[in-house]
Amino acid sequence: MDALIPILNKLQDVFNTVGSENIQLPQIVVVGSQSAGKSSVLENLVGRDFLPRGAGIVTRRPLTLQLVYTPVEDKEVQCQNLGVSVPDENEFAIFSHIKGKVYTDFNEIRQEIEAETDRLGGKKNISHEPITLKIYSPKVVTLTLIDLPGLTKIPVEDQPVDIEKQVRDLIMHYISNPNAIILAITPANVDFSTSEAVKFAKEVDPEGRRTLAVLTKLDLMDRGTDAYDVLCGRIIPVKLGIIGVVNRSQEDIHKKKPIEEALRYESAFLQKNYPSIASRNGTSFLAKTLNRLLMHHIRDCLPALKTRINQMVSHFQTLVNSFGEPIEDKGRLLLQIITKFASSYCATIEGTAKNIEVSELCGGARICYIFHETFARALESINPLDTLTTFDILTAIRNATGPRPALFVPEVSFELLVKRQIKRLEDPGLRCVELVHEELQRIIQHCGAQQEFIRFPRLHEKIVDVVTHLLRRRLPETNRMVENLVGIELAYINTKHPDFHEAGLIHKALTGGDYITTSTSSSTISNSVQVQTKPQRDQSRGKENRNDESTLGKIISSSRNLIQQHITDGTDIETVTNGEQSSPYMVNTVQSSVVSTSMAPVGDGTTINARKLSPREHRDCEVIERLIRSYFLIVRKNIQDTVPKAIMHFLVNFVKDQLQSELVASLYKTSIHEHDELLDESGHIAQRRKDAQEMLEALHKANQIISEVRETHLW
Repeated sequence: MDALIPILNKLQDVFNTVGSENIQLPQIVVVGSQSAGKSSVLENLVGRDFLPRGAGIVTRRPLTLQLVYTPVEDKEVQCQNLGVSVPDENEFAIFSHIKGKVYTDFNEIRQEIEAETDRLGGKKNISHEPITLKIYSPKVVTLTLIDLPGLTKIPVEDQPVDIEKQVRDLIMHYISNPNAIILAITPANVDFSTSEAVKFAKEVDPEGRRTLAVLTKLDLMDRGTDAYDVLCGRIIPVKLGIIGVVNRSQEDIHKKKPIEEALRYESAFLQKNYPSIASRNGTSFLAKTLNRLLMHHIRDCLPALKTRINQMVSHFQTLVNSFGEPIEDKGRLLLQIITKFASSYCATIEGTAKNIEVSELCGGARICYIFHETFARALESINPLDTLTTFDILTAIRNATGPRPALFVPEVSFELLVKRQIKRLEDPGLRCVELVHEELQRIIQHCGAQQEFIRFPRLHEKIVDVVTHLLRRRLPETNRMVENLVGIELAYINTKHPDFHEAGLIHKALTGGDYITTSTSSSTISNSVQVQTKPQRDQSRGKENRNDESTLGKIISSSRNLIQQHITDGTDIETVTNGEQSSPYMVNTVQSSVVSTSMAPVGDGTTINARKLSPREHRDCEVIERLIRSYFLIVRKNIQDTVPKAIMHFLVNFVKDQLQSELVASLYKTSIHEHDELLDESGHIAQRRKDAQEMLEALHKANQIISEVRETHLW
């Protein structure tokens, strides 16, 4: 059991060097109001005067006091283990922040504590950074305590206005540790129920499992009163007990009364005033009790502490690995990073990346969405007859006929108008290219080698520049191909296209074929119509057209009605115009009463008058509209199919195939000096790796220290 406290001291030394807040070591924390006698209790435990004294808050930094019982015959061995020279005195001390220096004069220790306190906290401020002092003596019990600043309410002189909050936060930081034993110091000459130290302890330890109360200044109580009820736990029970002690008075301190003499006075006082409980009070009993409590507490905490250290070893090992090892071969490392980035970039496009995004679409999935959702909706939103009025159609027909009136609808007018509508398909195609380009640019931030990018920011910038330049270089060529696809459709209007059934139907209707009088021909037309009215788009996408019928269905339905109207009329009415015989279809057209606009040359021949369309004009406009709608849908279908293919070939697949060679040519095939610049590590990452390595070493040492504890030491 006696070996447990030195092991705790070793662990504290290890973790003090790296400043770890994650390991909660077993420790005794001294808490009390200002001038409650904390310093006197600690000095009585040590048997020497060594703590600073004065008005106001003297202790402004935590003091970790490690008392190590060192018999005279073991002094030399202890010094050899510490790596210091053997002092002449049997009692000596060492500060952790001053390596190799041994203190035998306890007045020097006091001065060093004051100087070190002022160094970090200034003259009045509170600091959380602890001072670690080890005292080796044959007169002490092996013990470890942490002395904290005394509780205060009102700032005095030039103390900070929030001094109370600073002290409270510091105390709560230490006593909130579930592995800490709270030593609550309270003077006997004040009501125990008003003790600030006990109140603090109750906040973090409501069941009192780790709180030990100390009642100081028993000799200063009012005459006629005693502390029997308090010491026996009748006022406020404390599970670990309440121990009374007698401190040196201020006069004794000024007169430099030896602590040995003060301890004799304390023993005599307790025997005289509290004879029945004298053996369970006093500084000697307090020291033994603290030693026993601490050893048992360490025994209880050690298994969980070992588990926690093992977990942290695993965590920091992973952290160190993520920061990478120090660079040995820069060329090799550069090539590895380039290959890793290129592979990850291609895997993100293909959907085979290790870390699949779950919050949003990215990479190849987003490109697919752009092709089949965004681009498709953009094409569907274009009405074949948008921006095309009846007046525009009639004007085009008249301009195409020249000075001679036409017997049939001029084909030139159909080509002129349908090209104008097909041209509108170019903008959605170019926008699709732009969206895919943006996604390829965005993939850079989602693909692998992220840790290397953080470690080497200059290399990250250069890789981004190379990929961006490659994408920009391919963008004009891809746009040009999309423009060419639309241009190809504009270059030749194929009225003999296999899917352009509307042209055949209207041609037969206008020329008056005998197929309309036979059931077979009628059935053929009906079947043809049924084929044409199939939906143009798979309805499984959950998208419905705004109208009940597809656009092509409307066209064929209208044609069927026109033909059926001719069938049911049953008579061949002939109309002679300018000595020419018109077809039955021309006479049997609907006599529209719709008022539209038409050209009427008045004055200079450019003004417009409103009048009813003649049956001939109405028929011609309707024929052109149907032809435009039918042919536009065919071209739109082609564009919807070919634009994604062009983008994949000219942009996506090209970048995938050429990315690694482009990065190697731009980054790897450079001078050694440029390699050094690219692999110039971030100072932030270098510092974090250094801290992680130090912490890992400390954890390995701690693990080794705990492993030295044999099972027999725990019981």
